[in-house]
Amino acid sequence: MTTPTAVLPSQAAHRPDHYTVIDVRTPGEYAAGHVPGAHNIPLDHLRTALPALKAAGSRGDLLVVCTSGNRSTTACAELAAADIPAASLTGGTSAWAQQGHTLHHPEGTSSAWSMERQVRLAAGSLVVLGFAAGARYRPARWLAAAIGAGLVFSATTNTCGMAAVLGKLPHNQPRPADLDATLAALQG
Repeated sequence: MTTPTAVLPSQAAHRPDHYTVIDVRTPGEYAAGHVPGAHNIPLDHLRTALPALKAAGSRGDLLVVCTSGNRSTTACAELAAADIPAASLTGGTSAWAQQGHTLHHPEGTSSAWSMERQVRLAAGSLVVLGFAAGARYRPARWLAAAIGAGLVFSATTNTCGMAAVLGKLPHNQPRPADLDATLAALQG
């Protein structure tokens, strides 16, 4: 996989009208704070959005954003395979906010949890469950061991299977009307 063009947060902030920003995080993560003007197309819906992204890319540069830059790099590779050039925001929304740039927080979304927070809750709960159940049924401790091994694998490969699974939950999926509106705006 080739590395996509990287854009630093300072570069993107100084040229806000130059880019069409595509946020590939889940709707919950997007609602928790996103680059102003970003359009939310979760990574697992990117294929559906290819025609709209091709149209948007023909009018200017696409800048793909996620939390850290991992999913946006994956999205850029998928876009490149479809002959749609795109750049990735270096460090994602985390770097954007750390450098003092504003994140947009839509009204009524203060309860949205980031994917990282959802993963910490799920992993921690499963580890506690494994140890608690292990007091009565010793093989249940393997659940805690499996989660620990998964976290080590996640850290070493810079991927997260649990986030992929949690991303499939209904609260992390875009409402069809929201996705359709986003795609229509990009086509226009």
